[in-house]
Amino acid sequence: MQSNFDDKSAVTGIQWLDEIEMRAWRGMLSAHSFVYSQLDEELYRTHGITFAEYEVLVHTSEGPGGSIRMSNLAEAALVSRSGLTRRVQHLVAVGLLERRRCKEDKRGTFAVLTPLGWEKLRAAAATHIKGVREHMISKLSRADLEILACAFDKIAEPNVFEGH
Repeated sequence: MQSNFDDKSAVTGIQWLDEIEMRAWRGMLSAHSFVYSQLDEELYRTHGITFAEYEVLVHTSEGPGGSIRMSNLAEAALVSRSGLTRRVQHLVAVGLLERRRCKEDKRGTFAVLTPLGWEKLRAAAATHIKGVREHMISKLSRADLEILACAFDKIAEPNVFEGH
């Protein structure tokens, strides 16, 4: 793979990626970008929510009674608290979530799915799963999926997807 940066000897102390490592790295980035954009477009076109908003609804649904502390939701959704706040504000504005103060800890806030939120999540889940199968699962053998799952288990931050 040729590039305009062929004189790598000018930069010392770096173990450059070989061809296989570069293919793996760029392939992961490309695959993530492609699948994410496809799912995002399908969810928005069909249900009027983004993939990021769908994830917020999913993580909220997994909490007791369809609620989750905002700090835990930010961790689960892999976004900053300010990024999460904007998403949640939008979902509250369209009636899919409510914000409730924690009774035990007045500083804490929970995101809670509304009945409309549950309805939207159920409908969007079918679109999401169909898209995951179409854009990823169907392109890989069972052996490929096992290898990919094991590789991502080694890479992913420990406990990020615990319970999923």
